[in-house]
Amino acid sequence: MKATDATLGAAARLANVVMSMGQAPRLSILTFHRVLALPDLLFPGDVDAARFARMMALVARVYRVLPLTQAARLLAEDRLPRRALCITFDVGYADNQAIALPILQRLGLKASFFVATGFIDGGRMWNDSVIECFRHTRRDTVDLTFLGLQCLPTRSANERRAAIDQAIPAIKYMELAAREQALAQLHQVCGAPALSDTLMMRRDQVLSLHSAGMGVGAHTVHHPILTALPDEQALYEIRSGRDTLQDWTQSPVTTLAYPNGRPGQDYDHRHVHMARALGFEVAVSTAVGVAGSGDDCLQLPRFTPWETQLPRWTLRLLLNQRQVRFKRVELPAATALA
Repeated sequence: MKATDATLGAAARLANVVMSMGQAPRLSILTFHRVLALPDLLFPGDVDAARFARMMALVARVYRVLPLTQAARLLAEDRLPRRALCITFDVGYADNQAIALPILQRLGLKASFFVATGFIDGGRMWNDSVIECFRHTRRDTVDLTFLGLQCLPTRSANERRAAIDQAIPAIKYMELAAREQALAQLHQVCGAPALSDTLMMRRDQVLSLHSAGMGVGAHTVHHPILTALPDEQALYEIRSGRDTLQDWTQSPVTTLAYPNGRPGQDYDHRHVHMARALGFEVAVSTAVGVAGSGDDCLQLPRFTPWETQLPRWTLRLLLNQRQVRFKRVELPAATALA
């Protein structure tokens, strides 16, 4: 414990020195997906509870953590305070409420949780289906020729992870119906048992986050790649996801996270226009960087270092403060004024 406290103290001192160097106010937005109870052998780099607690303790010591809507409003008004930072989570995993929420509350931190409504109450993200198929296969090899891949070994954790890393890109950009068919075939060739239906939050857990004063934001219904959809279907995904959350929480939902979130690849100017037309005040991408004065609040960048050691994680986070030229979608003049 003393070693952990000393490491945290040293990282905080470094961060405080760097952050006191007088740069213009910039908004850092952290993005997470899961916070596991314990480290995962398949994904040892994924955030677990102990590591998340250390990160958040560092953040609480160094940054001024703001709710996302408040930070965006201050940014738009050119009144953003120094050291401003927001915390966000994507998709709606059950461990967000069960594990991350108590840590945030203990440290007095607010966060925003972007929920893909189609997976709540027993659903599952498609990529989690891929992971769970390989995690639970009892076969030494799995034939992935139906995905245009090879027959891959799956004896060890490293081999299973390598197979996952090939299967996910092969499925990612399929149309929804084709993706579902591919997932069913993958489940069959892996010979995996029935997959878990408890990975994602239940509706009462979403309401628990809302009741705790956390932000609840839209993340579409089925987490599609918006650029792969006809405009009317993309609009439905964005609007319906928001409307469902508003119905559940009986509160306005004014924040959006673009699924996958890469500007120009996963969303484009059409979807920014949709977000504006639907009345969203804030939308976030997965472009790496920090926002500053004059940046579009419907295309805010996010970043979380994937370093496992707190000093290196802190250094990466500080280096990101210099990324003011982040990627974004250029809006046609008419769209920009809409």
